[in-house]
Amino acid sequence: MSDLPDAVLFACTRNSVRSPMAEGLLKHLLGHRVYVDSAGVRASAIDPFVIEVMEEIGIDLSNHRGKSFENLEDTSYDLIVSLSPEAQHQAVELTRTMACEVEFWNTLDPTIIEGNRETRLEAYRQVRDTLKKRIEARFALDLRPVV
Repeated sequence: MSDLPDAVLFACTRNSVRSPMAEGLLKHLLGHRVYVDSAGVRASAIDPFVIEVMEEIGIDLSNHRGKSFENLEDTSYDLIVSLSPEAQHQAVELTRTMACEVEFWNTLDPTIIEGNRETRLEAYRQVRDTLKKRIEARFALDLRPVV
């Protein structure tokens, strides 16, 4: 068995797009074995496009409530994956007082993409799919059935 972390935190700038997507994906894949949470440097309401593109793959994020690092109920994480430069800085600051691995997965913020609805949704889908591939690669051994 690989070294599966007991608790993973995904972090981005506002906890409204990238980190909720990553949280939802890992919970869907390994939530029965790992505690998964997300936070932002600042808290914001979840982006409606996130709800839509995650529903396309069967993951419901409609009840997600954004929270900041300051609002975390617990900070006992084995792994923090930061998805934006701001979140990386905050994660490094947090780990000055705790033993925790930090990984930086610089991920596009799809809210900066302009265009019609379909163009914007496609940007969110690309972020979702990129995060899914990174999560599957990072936790590859852990996703195999236990024999």
